[in-house]
Amino acid sequence: MDEFTEAYIKCALWSSTDDEGDPLDSNYGPADLDSLTLAKIKDDCKRFQDENADDIAEWEGNGTPEEAAGHDYWLTRNGHGAGFWDGDWSEDVGNRLDAACGFNEYNLYVGDDGKIHGD
Repeated sequence: MDEFTEAYIKCALWSSTDDEGDPLDSNYGPADLDSLTLAKIKDDCKRFQDENADDIAEWEGNGTPEEAAGHDYWLTRNGHGAGFWDGDWSEDVGNRLDAACGFNEYNLYVGDDGKIHGD
């Protein structure tokens, strides 16, 4: 799995909670993702990277561009109050990446099968 997608999943598990309000990453990891959910995540991440490669390459902060972009893609896409627009990217690049997150919100939950699913 590429670094962008790994960072996206890590952020998703960290910022999502189970029915008791505990962060998913307290009890679950990437291996707990349902196969269809993982396939959707990979497809969404690949599409976002392909469509925004030039802007992602403009990252000048700590860590790699892929790691930062994967993390911020999850946060921005799901309205977490942080993301591409919060000052870690240049204003122009951050605004373009923010606008590119026009995909629908995608939330994770623990299914009856004990696997993490998305909707």
